Amino acid sequence: MGFTSVSQRPKRNLAQMVEGILYRMRVGCPWRDIPEQFGNWNSVYRKFNVWSKKGIWRCLFDALIFEPDLEWVFIDGSYVKAHQHSAGAIGKSPQAIGKSRAGRTSKIHLAIDAYGLPIAFTITGGEVNDCTEALWIIESLPGTEFSLWIKAMKVSESER
Repeated sequence: MGFTSVSQRPKRNLAQMVEGILYRMRVGCPWRDIPEQFGNWNSVYRKFNVWSKKGIWRCLFDALIFEPDLEWVFIDGSYVKAHQHSAGAIGKSPQAIGKSRAGRTSKIHLAIDAYGLPIAFTITGGEVNDCTEALWIIESLPGTEFSLWIKAMKVSESER
């Protein structure tokens, strides 16, 4: 580890911090419980928040999608139960937490390609139906067949 010239504290490796973030997402533990080998939990947490607000995670996800096989596309949704204290934070940005049969939940709507690799996703409140988000997911996929199909569906709905 290198030392910074000002404070002479060890400078954490960025790769270790990213591994700490991925570890926390994989295991689902509280931020305070990530192992010390990934660095101070608060530093890892702050890095995650900064990158989330800047949209870096979304850019990384989009960069990892390389030549998806769109012969078959599968779309499904999955509920994630929210902590009892998760809703009601002060802020203007939406939190994607809603009320459903299971209580306060979020829902991940995910599309995968023929290889089983994720190619598009959106996160909504738990009360949102898969059908409403499927249109957005299909529109976001590359390929004219999907766009033409969506436009045809919209025209037929407006003629009713």
